[in-house]
Amino acid sequence: MPETILKETEKRMKQTIDALIKEFSSVRSGRANPKMLERVKVDYYGVETPISQIATISVPEATQIYIKPYDKNQVGDIEKAIFAANLGVTPSNDGVGVRLSLPPMTEENRKSSAKEIHKMAEESKVSIRNIRREAISHYKKMEKASEISEDDLRYYEDEVQELTNKYTDKIDQLAKEKETDIMHV
Repeated sequence: MPETILKETEKRMKQTIDALIKEFSSVRSGRANPKMLERVKVDYYGVETPISQIATISVPEATQIYIKPYDKNQVGDIEKAIFAANLGVTPSNDGVGVRLSLPPMTEENRKSSAKEIHKMAEESKVSIRNIRREAISHYKKMEKASEISEDDLRYYEDEVQELTNKYTDKIDQLAKEKETDIMHV
């Protein structure tokens, strides 16, 4: 059972990293990235649906995204959804699809995005530390119930701390890479 707690702890930490990577992909860098539209939902016959499920999304140029719905009647709904999502871009409707021309990022935008990245990274670190706290709490309960020895408790606490260090370092690395991507002109 102590090994199960360790495996579950690592699994939850990996999920935190995966969630952070997904969050980072929605932050705008200098290039057009279709993932910035992941959070945008379109009213598709009364159901809030992600754009990717009702249209093809392509990147014809480094600063453009083109969204072509499978159903031409959805062009206006997609345009409205992008306006409502407040992405900082103005969609242009050409009757067949919606084109997003991303303006070049200013120094201020880059700094703002970098702050957002650091905030997301810090929130993920807090999640990792909460997972660590829960795991250690489980081990302490097991030690109190005489299911594991005091030496085992120390061993598992060290193992959980190693996992914590590994994943917080990974968060720092991901944040640094994303910040470099954003600040690159």
